[in-house]
Amino acid sequence: MKAFFLVLLSVVFSISSFAQEITGQWNGVLKVQGVQLRLVFNISKTASGFSSTMDSPDQGAFGIPVSSTSFENGTLMIAISNANIKYEGSLGDDQVVIGVFTQAGQSFPMNLSREEIKKQETKRPQEPAKPYPYEAQNVTFYNEQAGITLAGTLTLPQASGNFPAVVLISGSGPQNRDEELMGHKPFLVLSDYLTKNGIAVLRFDDRGTAASQGDFSTATSADFATDVAAAVKYLKTRTEIDHSHLGLIGHSEGGLIAPMVANQSEDVDFLVLLAGTGIRGDQLLLAQQALIGKASGMSPNQLAENDMISRKAFEIMVKDQSSEDLKTEMSAYMTQVFRQIPAENIPGGMSEEEFVKAQIDQLTSPWMEYFIKYDPVPALEKVTSPVLAINGEKDLQVPPKENLGAIKAALEKGGNKDITTVELQGLNHLFQEAQTGAPSEYGTIEQTFSPLAMEVVLNWIKERVN
Repeated sequence: MKAFFLVLLSVVFSISSFAQEITGQWNGVLKVQGVQLRLVFNISKTASGFSSTMDSPDQGAFGIPVSSTSFENGTLMIAISNANIKYEGSLGDDQVVIGVFTQAGQSFPMNLSREEIKKQETKRPQEPAKPYPYEAQNVTFYNEQAGITLAGTLTLPQASGNFPAVVLISGSGPQNRDEELMGHKPFLVLSDYLTKNGIAVLRFDDRGTAASQGDFSTATSADFATDVAAAVKYLKTRTEIDHSHLGLIGHSEGGLIAPMVANQSEDVDFLVLLAGTGIRGDQLLLAQQALIGKASGMSPNQLAENDMISRKAFEIMVKDQSSEDLKTEMSAYMTQVFRQIPAENIPGGMSEEEFVKAQIDQLTSPWMEYFIKYDPVPALEKVTSPVLAINGEKDLQVPPKENLGAIKAALEKGGNKDITTVELQGLNHLFQEAQTGAPSEYGTIEQTFSPLAMEVVLNWIKERVN
């Protein structure tokens, strides 16, 4: 679960003091968990005031609309209501706006100026450079069930012949084919390593992301499983692939999806679950919340209060009730929660209505509602093909002992005879060598993927395809 990616849908800002001229292009840098994201705000004058759009060049997003823009008495205020985003800043005589960007209660300082900001180069020594010592083809394939075309990259070893192959399945959140986040490209590094060692790899953009068609926002893990099944079907059409040795490698949510696909396809011969889940979604999120909260320095009282609030919300979520009844009960509960929050602790100065709406929108989204209720055990019990499940010992998003134990128990209960579980010391959720495992470290670590973890995966696959 990449629960800490920031969806920068839009923002805005501006400046001007002397001439009160804020129209035009302004530039800022948002620093989030060790990663710097450039934002470009384009402000124009209207008959009634101002309007804005935002560009996020590092994320390939341009012309993002802003719902409201105001500039009065030297104060710029921007709001994107459907994304719970606010920006407020004050223009100084130096023509710099000193301000704060807030999304869903999380606040980050961000200043704006007229000066263009160049992309900051990050050190990612494992990232391969072209030309690659193997063939890399941009490919597309069709998901007939969803009626969408998905785009990806198929890498083929340099030697001739038929190669065993794997499909890489990304974790939660809209991911491109490299599973890019926090300045890292884990799937690019992993596919490079496997292909150099004789394994063909297909990795693809999530639906509705980058070059793939579809609507990500309405999709659930079950929908993503049909995309993976389409990828497997595509590999069956390729003559370079050994059709008797096709596997799935799923990271985080991808490790939850892989068993779904294996149970519906006779063409999947093995599974590798990288930080895959073995417990129900609500239980996983409670454990994740506690571990990350503790690593972030929250007090025992704060941890207990957060746990109590989330537990009650999840109890409402897992009830068998209509969508309308769910939203009604959740609205009443979140209103009660808001009224108990001390005024100084209200996230981002949100109103009661804004707070309640933000919580309901997040909790009752198709993906979240499905994930919270989904128990991976029944699907795991049906998997008969070989399974490798590995976790990092410092994984705070998918705790290793609870999940590896649950995965192994479910597979054994179903009669699976080829199960390997490995807990790798010192590695975090992204399989980086880490100090604490906290998500705030992800972007600051130069390593993208532990060589040891990749070696474990490769050796296990080779033992089953040779």
